[in-house]
Order: sequence, then C-alpha cells, then structure tokens
Amino acid sequence: MSATCDLSIIIVTWNVWDLLRACLLSIERCSRPVPGGHGESQGGKDGGSLREFGPPGRPHRLEVIVVDNASSDATAELLPARFPWVRLIANPENLGFTRGNNRGYACSRGRFVYFLNPDTELLCSGLAGDGLWQLFQAVAANETVGLAGPRLHYADNSFQNNRRRFPTPLTGFFESTWLGRLWPGNPWVRRMHMADWPPTFSHDVDWVTGAAMLARREALEAIRPPDAAGPFDEGFFMYSEELDLCHRLKRQGWRVIYVPQARVIHYEGRSSEQVVAARHIHFNASKVRYYRKYFGPVWAELLRRYLLWEFRWQLMLEGLKFILGHRRPLRQARMAAYRQVLASGLRPSPVETSPG
Repeated sequence: MSATCDLSIIIVTWNVWDLLRACLLSIERCSRPVPGGHGESQGGKDGGSLREFGPPGRPHRLEVIVVDNASSDATAELLPARFPWVRLIANPENLGFTRGNNRGYACSRGRFVYFLNPDTELLCSGLAGDGLWQLFQAVAANETVGLAGPRLHYADNSFQNNRRRFPTPLTGFFESTWLGRLWPGNPWVRRMHMADWPPTFSHDVDWVTGAAMLARREALEAIRPPDAAGPFDEGFFMYSEELDLCHRLKRQGWRVIYVPQARVIHYEGRSSEQVVAARHIHFNASKVRYYRKYFGPVWAELLRRYLLWEFRWQLMLEGLKFILGHRRPLRQARMAAYRQVLASGLRPSPVETSPG
C-alpha cells in the first residue's frame, strides 16, 4: 500500500450514470489536482490518479475507485473520458453492494476508506464548510474511532436521519412493516432511530446507514476474515451490511460516531428502484439474516414467517384492487413483485462465523 495515499473513496454503481457524475463532480469540488501533475498514476487500463484535499497548508491525498456492477447505461465508457483521475473496476456482472465494495477495498491503498453511494453529493463549500475534511479529521484525529458518518440531507435540504442504535429482537417486526405503519410512534423503532437524541452535535452511535461511511483501515482489517477480499459480509447482497459491519466493529472495541459538521446530500434509493421485487427480497432476506446471525434461528424464523404473512396479505389486497379496476397496471406490477418475494421464501444465505 502506498504511504502517499491517505484516503480511498469507494463507490459501487449500477445504472445511475447521471447521479454518479454529480457525485464525482462534488468530489472534484472537494479536492484538487496534485501540484505539478505529480498525482502518481495508478497505471493499467483502469486509469486513475491521486488528488489532494484538506487545507492548502496540510495537504492529504486521496484516490477514487468506482466499481461498476455491469451497468447498461454506458457508465464504463463514459467515466474514463470524463473523470480520468478515477480508477474504474468494471465487473462483468452485478456483484451486489457488499461484494462490489469488497472488491474496491481490495484494490484500495488509503489509510482511511470512505464508502460512498453514487446517489450522494459531498458539500464542501459555503456555509457547509469542507465536509470531506471534517469527516476525515473526526476519524483520523481520534485513534479510538473506527468509523464515522456525516449528516445526511434529502435533495430539498431536509434532514435525513442516518444515526442508529442496534435493533432489538422486536424491532424487525415494526421497522418498514404494517405494524410500524399502524403504530408509527412505537418505542422499538423510535429507539433504533435515536429519536431522543438531537442530530445537531457529534456523538457516539451504534451504527450509521451505508450511504456515506468513512472508516479507519486498521479497524476494517481487524474484522476482515483472513480469506476475504474486504470487511463486508458478502452474505448480505445489499441492505443490513452496514449494520452488520458496525456491529462487528463495536464488538472489537472501536467507536462509531456521527459528525453533523460534515454534510452530504443523499438522493435515496435510485439504484434499487429499478428492480422493485429484488429490493423487497434483498431488504427483508437481509433483515432475516441479521436476526439469525445476532439473535439466533428462532427469532429469525419468527421474523421470516411474519414478513411472508405480510406479503401474502398485500398480494390479496392488490388482487382485490385489481378486480375493482383501481389503477390496474400498478396493481399488476405490485402483484408480480409480491409473488416473486413469496417464491423466494425470504431465505437468506448461510451465516458463517467471522472476526468480531
């Protein structure tokens, strides 16, 4: 690993070139070319070179690695031409979020690693200040911190809560379910979402959502299995992978913190919106897998059966609305998605033991 690289930014993308382009432009605004053109090209057909960030008197160097999961929107062709300083890893198939991040991690060199979604934009000027530098410093300046998350905002600049406590066995029955909609103020989800803590000051959390996470490589190496490419558990195709990652970091004694001084815009969910059935399957199967890993097979099976019961009811209700002639194309699409969910059985991949 090159000692000249302080930060690796890893972005896994799939068919969102317009958002990825905006994300990379925001990184351009938060960084600058290395003076004299000595950006130390990474070489090879994948290209890429280092850039500087931080105060001019305290320059640090970063690399950006984009892992393209076989996008069909010409991302692999457009990116090298527009952003030659970015290193491109083009996968022949969609490896998912966790495997994609692990592959990018295996190729990275930074002492710190910033996992960033393509549907994000860094805020590094004006009233927001230099958010990239602030988040980096929050981790680098304290050796007990293993991972940090910034303050997220929606496109309209409203607050997007990304701070979390670990779920309890009952949380999964109320998070993003009918029970949660029937009882929106339930204590389990309120506790997990840290509704009792204001988001205006920096504080320790159990985990942060995976749209933007800056971590210390030393901490990630402490939880990476010896034969694995990276720190993420690849049994989670997508969803719950950041929860699992932070859980293992905390078990190893590392702190996870929230840094509101660093701000990031998050245009939530554009990649997953392209495949509705797959999103339902991965979200809920990952939840079941997390429960099996941390609460045991009994809780996991109870949750799996409850979630399937919910989808059966939703399928019946959509069928009734279809018969009544209410927005039939929408009902057809939803019924098709729910049938795929039920056919999957929401059976997650096996749980294996890993460090942490």
